[in-house]
Amino acid sequence: MVRSRNISQAQARRLAVGAQGLGASRPTPGAHRPGPARLLRVVDGVGTVQLDAVNVLERTQFLVPFSRIGAYDKSALLGLTGAGGACFEYWGHAASLLPVELYPLFGWKMDRWRNDLVDSPTVQERRRQWRAAHPGYLAAVLDEVAERGPLPASKLSDPRRRDGEWWDRRSDGRRALELLFGDGVLAAWRSPTFERVYDLTERVIPAEVLSLPAPSDDEAQRQLMVRAARCLGVATAADLADYFWLRPGPGRTRVEELVEDGRLEQVTVEGWTKPGYVLPGVRLRPLRRQQATLLSPFDSLIWTRERTERLFDFHYRIGIYVPGHLRTHGYYVLPLLIGDQLVARFDLKTDRTTDTLQVLGSYLEPATSAATVLELAPAELHRLRAWLGLDRLSVGARGDLARGLRRAVAAADPGSGPPG
Repeated sequence: MVRSRNISQAQARRLAVGAQGLGASRPTPGAHRPGPARLLRVVDGVGTVQLDAVNVLERTQFLVPFSRIGAYDKSALLGLTGAGGACFEYWGHAASLLPVELYPLFGWKMDRWRNDLVDSPTVQERRRQWRAAHPGYLAAVLDEVAERGPLPASKLSDPRRRDGEWWDRRSDGRRALELLFGDGVLAAWRSPTFERVYDLTERVIPAEVLSLPAPSDDEAQRQLMVRAARCLGVATAADLADYFWLRPGPGRTRVEELVEDGRLEQVTVEGWTKPGYVLPGVRLRPLRRQQATLLSPFDSLIWTRERTERLFDFHYRIGIYVPGHLRTHGYYVLPLLIGDQLVARFDLKTDRTTDTLQVLGSYLEPATSAATVLELAPAELHRLRAWLGLDRLSVGARGDLARGLRRAVAAADPGSGPPG
């Protein structure tokens, strides 16, 4: 029988927030902006930064570092990718930005792509049929990238654009490039307009990384699970598997092996019906951040809905995936973190025509002090507004915080707020 030490729910929250780099102080206003090295530490700290095209406020890959280190130059994040970059894009947690040293740990996933074993059986069969029907075109696209690369799909000499729904809406050129990317034959990065740019893997991933010995599939998965444990602080087996999108069954097996090897420790977490797991020797560290922190809907702290409820008693659904008449808080809703609690939600939008950060709705969580939120939230909203290069901050009428927030925002000095 595995003996477990006990962890309270409050301790679990502190472990989770600290592991995600959200408990450390951010630079004070006016300080030198964090550069590429600091951004790389953010990516390394969270392990995988999800990419998403939704730009109603700002794309999530840029919001995630802002939540951790405050204002920075977005071009510095883009500069981490591309030929010889310190980061690469692959299917980490969905399409993700990852530290390049993790590249060898995804060989097993690339092998599954090459054998059309990813996604549902229906999608697998569709992909097999498309490969079988277009071998010459796939080869031609690869040859063109080899000769002319780096290339986005729009620059292929024969992109074969199509109309349709979902997968069928993609051009044949984009399909071909995405298959070769999944296979690991091509590597890719994003342009400033979020277009994926492809080139031969050997021209993108540093030679010293490609020359590293490849671990077995099982060991690569174990290493990813250990990495997930470091990034999550404390997690169930399902949480750990979800972080880098391992299947639940193999994920449970890898956790059992890691506990047996002493690379993970099983714990009992207050209120959890399943065991938790931590890195051996993990310690609680004080949360030093005094500021409130806005979190992207795709922030890795809140990826898993069930885990978010377990840790924070916070029921969260991403509004962009919910039909309009069923949305309870809005379209692009950012939770607000203060200390180790999620205390409020803000439906935010960037309006470039009026140079305004719009707070379309603002909502207080149950059993939360409105006074604390109204004290700290305005400074965070102003920090976000300034980083986005906007001149104005407006607060709409929706939500139980709206009236008080409007007054507090109007009174707040954009540069105010406690340091850290």
